[in-house]
Amino acid sequence: MGGLRQFTPATRSLAIAAVVVIALLGSAFAIGRGIAPTGAPVTSSATTPHPTDQPAAPETPAPDDSSATAEAHDGGTVAVPEPTAVDESSPAAAEPTAPEPTASSDYYDEGTQRTTGTSTVALTFDDGPNPQYTPQILTSLREYGVTATFCVTGKNASAYPELIQAIVADGHTLCNHTWNHDIALGSRSPDEIRADLIRTSDAIHAAVPDAPIAYYRQPGGAWTYSVVSAAQELGLTPLHWTIDPRDWETPGADPIATTVLDEVGPGSIVLLHDGGGPRQDTVDALSQILPELITRFPVAALPPSIT
Repeated sequence: MGGLRQFTPATRSLAIAAVVVIALLGSAFAIGRGIAPTGAPVTSSATTPHPTDQPAAPETPAPDDSSATAEAHDGGTVAVPEPTAVDESSPAAAEPTAPEPTASSDYYDEGTQRTTGTSTVALTFDDGPNPQYTPQILTSLREYGVTATFCVTGKNASAYPELIQAIVADGHTLCNHTWNHDIALGSRSPDEIRADLIRTSDAIHAAVPDAPIAYYRQPGGAWTYSVVSAAQELGLTPLHWTIDPRDWETPGADPIATTVLDEVGPGSIVLLHDGGGPRQDTVDALSQILPELITRFPVAALPPSIT
């Protein structure tokens, strides 16, 4: 400041003011640089969630396995295939189409017999013979002078040949019902189907060598083209039914008898069981079914041979 004494008081005042202004401007510039943003801008978390706040990726729903099995019409189950993954980027995924029918897997009942073709009613008994229930059923049928058709498995025929002989001795008709009640037989190869049916018929004939076997009944009623064709090639008529009182569900004797007597008509083929599970309901239902049924219709076994 010593050099300012040579100026007049007014000049000195202006010089000091200029220095102060310059100093203030310099300070303001330095402060402004300190508060100005640098680098990438900072964004508030109000618009960009923190990674820990992101919702979890949705899980792929598990397939509904309530339909993994389906109850078959004759008391068995049919496996349902697992869903097949589809490439959503492929053109086929945009327009799904039904699979082409195959002879070995699709339901096919053309050519099956569902009525007697006459006014006669036919009682049929599946899944036996059984040492507990078959003799009781034979006794009831004998009491009312009724013959029936027994659809037997090869395994049971082999185990109880004396029951097969008793069935034939009472004038009843025999029917092939696979070796071991194979509901899925129709989905197997033609050679496997024929082998099963031949094995079953051989087991029956081991007990009754001369007895005719004119019919084949597919377990569960799960008919396919392959099983119908194989039966026909072996000279067996594919045999279905008209009335199913679902006695295999053991609903009690009364519901079984009521269903049969309410639904029966000329030519009905009635599905009943003497094996495959507890069958006392069926045995007891016969004491209600037979006395009324024979007053309304002729009741007899299906013809033991087809001409």
